Amino acid sequence: MRALVVDHSDAGPVRFADVDEPVPSTGEALVEIRHIGLNFGELNYVRQWPAGAVHGHDAAGVVVRAASDGSGPPVGTRVAVGMAPHAWAERVAVSPASLGTVPEGVDLADAAALGIAGVTAFRVLRKRSLLARNVLVTGASGGVGHFAVQLAAMAGARVTALVGSPERAAGLRELGADKVLTDLDETGDRFDLVLDTVGGSLVAQAWSSLAEGGTIHLVGYSSGQETTFPSGALFGFGEPRSIATYGDMTPTSGELTDLLGFMAAGRLSAPIGLRGDWQDVGNAVQALFARKVRGKVVLDVA
Repeated sequence: MRALVVDHSDAGPVRFADVDEPVPSTGEALVEIRHIGLNFGELNYVRQWPAGAVHGHDAAGVVVRAASDGSGPPVGTRVAVGMAPHAWAERVAVSPASLGTVPEGVDLADAAALGIAGVTAFRVLRKRSLLARNVLVTGASGGVGHFAVQLAAMAGARVTALVGSPERAAGLRELGADKVLTDLDETGDRFDLVLDTVGGSLVAQAWSSLAEGGTIHLVGYSSGQETTFPSGALFGFGEPRSIATYGDMTPTSGELTDLLGFMAAGRLSAPIGLRGDWQDVGNAVQALFARKVRGKVVLDVA
């Protein structure tokens, strides 16, 4: 079968290759993949994975062989694959712990957009009550950002979306953002929770805008820049503020089920900024790296 594998050469980060068919264990289902969801991190930091390995973590498809131990969904079930290894292939062996059943009325392509982006936003934002809280989402035009804006607004937060340019602000107010900024200096608000996907100097800037008792959750560092805090910036009176890292790779089935339920109810939309055929993965990766995509890239598997 065909798959996208890790390529460490200048032609990378991925290439097509013929690979062996997966052999599911007793606790794994065999899923025929219909769509794959690309993420900036897994492509930009591809050297963290061995060359030649089937790449990717997010996809959607149909179960063609149920797990032999009786766990998981039956044959014919439409499923979303989230944070599972080796997902960018024509067929994938997957633990039911990484699968979410796609309800009627939810497009499989939309389900493929969830995975890392949707689950990350969901896990961070549910750590505290957001009702009437001020929430800042940086890099709000990206995949995690689009989901975070919607989920925070759904939870009753006052949402400020920060983007890199006016062109990347399109549609964020419709998703629930109360304010859309291109510079944090444009507001004097203090934030109870910051979901940061950018890193670099923006973290220090967000720290100066953090309310007492507030937390910055670091879920990405797309800027690739270092963060330097001015002398004395980390000292303060009042209720302690904090910076929290994120790296939760625990099973995603529960969160995928909840997010897919929100989609089925019309409360959450998939931020697909680029849809194409997986044969054009090279162009899709270039568009993602060039920041030309608002939201997620989803490619159809022929």
